[in-house]
Amino acid sequence: MGDQYAQSREDNRPTEIPAIRWEEPPEGPVLVLLDQTRLPAEEVELVCTDAPALVAAIRSLAVRGAPLLGIAGAYGVALAAARGFDVDEAADALAQARPTAVNLAVGVRRALGAYRAELARGGDLEQAAGAALAAARALHREDAEASARMAVHGLALLDELLPGGGHRLLTHCNTGSLVSGGEGTAFAVALAAHRAGRLRRLWVDETRPLLQGARLTAYEAARSGMAYTLLTDNAAGSLFAAGRVDAVLIGADRIAADGSVANKVGSYPLAVLARYHHVPFIVVAPVTTVDPDTPDGASIEVEQRAGHEVTEIAAPQVPVAGVEAGGGIPVAPLGTQAYNPAFDVTPPELVTAIVTEAGAVSPVTAEALAELCDRSRQITI
Repeated sequence: MGDQYAQSREDNRPTEIPAIRWEEPPEGPVLVLLDQTRLPAEEVELVCTDAPALVAAIRSLAVRGAPLLGIAGAYGVALAAARGFDVDEAADALAQARPTAVNLAVGVRRALGAYRAELARGGDLEQAAGAALAAARALHREDAEASARMAVHGLALLDELLPGGGHRLLTHCNTGSLVSGGEGTAFAVALAAHRAGRLRRLWVDETRPLLQGARLTAYEAARSGMAYTLLTDNAAGSLFAAGRVDAVLIGADRIAADGSVANKVGSYPLAVLARYHHVPFIVVAPVTTVDPDTPDGASIEVEQRAGHEVTEIAAPQVPVAGVEAGGGIPVAPLGTQAYNPAFDVTPPELVTAIVTEAGAVSPVTAEALAELCDRSRQITI
């Protein structure tokens, strides 16, 4: 594996460190990532000089979130090309790093396609590497634009379903600027409501076992000045029962052709609760998250992660007396087996709407989703 080293800030002031960026220092191009496993305690950057380092960052969730994984995959191909590594080998490793996240493979294919097309036109390896980088940068820019459009469409849908404002929104996992080239997916909609003065409260699920809600969404909400409250995942039912949730907003890692949605584990129970309590359950994701080659939810490969994520609590990254940094604090007996799917799948009949940069689909059907994707491709062309 090539180099993967960290750069840490010495203070705790909020910053606008981008989740991902390409740099070209004298020693050669690198991909710089904000290490999301260290938030909110520290803002530390990882510097990847090759695809294996990036694959490791993806698997450890240092970089995560469907749209951002697509961007990272594209930059990873460009990095391999620019540094003279085997591009096809790098592309294969990157595409398989997290199997459920369809955007990752989409980004890899886009940069790889640009690389191969340049070679086929007679370009040399340097020109082909430049083409791959241009494709990655274009994807990065397009995702930022898509994020802004999703926020507009999502807020319009909220205002249609919940006239009068004062929205109390429940979200799960993290869907903000940490997963996007822009301001995110579902979080971007909540942020738009906040800026329009129509967000009364953002309810933030902690999102066990890796606490992306507590560590990341709360971090982003606090930096944005939003009114938010953190809750344990199993407290959501009491919120619904008390009538304190107006809508659920989540992202997606893969949407099957029939509208089934794979998202961070814990999303499906929220959909069931929302249906019982007559609360809109809204999925916000770019069109690239829709996978027409996956016919239904049963066909989605769900990533199984290591059991220690459940049987241990990650130790703080800042020094704490008696705790070794980087270790884990056991919360179950030694040898306990753990069931740890990274995602669950919500069937389309439980989804009120899917919001994309090309508009919203409601009710969610295979036909409506296919039409939206076709319309999006025509606009792109």
